[in-house]
Amino acid sequence: MKNAIKQSFHVVAVCFFLFPGFAQAAEYSNLEVRKILVSSKTTSGEPIKYLKTSRPEVTVLDIILPPGGSTGWHKHPVPVYAYVQEGTITVKLDKGNSFTFSKGDAFVEVMNTVHNGINMGDVPVRLIVFYTGEEKGPNVIREEPVKAVDNGK
Repeated sequence: MKNAIKQSFHVVAVCFFLFPGFAQAAEYSNLEVRKILVSSKTTSGEPIKYLKTSRPEVTVLDIILPPGGSTGWHKHPVPVYAYVQEGTITVKLDKGNSFTFSKGDAFVEVMNTVHNGINMGDVPVRLIVFYTGEEKGPNVIREEPVKAVDNGK
């Protein structure tokens, strides 16, 4: 019986990926699918680059950032995906760009770019974050922002 359930699950999972309309066409009355994000680029517009490793590891975190709090300046050497469950977060890049994400938004974090997530609102921000890294490898590297050079302008 367990094998039959596993096989059914695998068939349904394959159908979702091979046939995008499967969720709507399937005759399951308790299944609802809502596409949240499709992207081939990070938030800053860089192409997504997957890590090449023989030791892949996925880490999922539930992060709560209080009002006025920040993640601190850091960068990711691995692909990172985030979903905002509550609140609004502003992600500032060390080069001056910033991006704001609110409840229900999903985003692909910048990779190898120093940034800081800040809660400028008055309610906590709650994020679900997926790191697609490697065993014993860092997902986050603490950094200070690069200071812009003033070339006399």
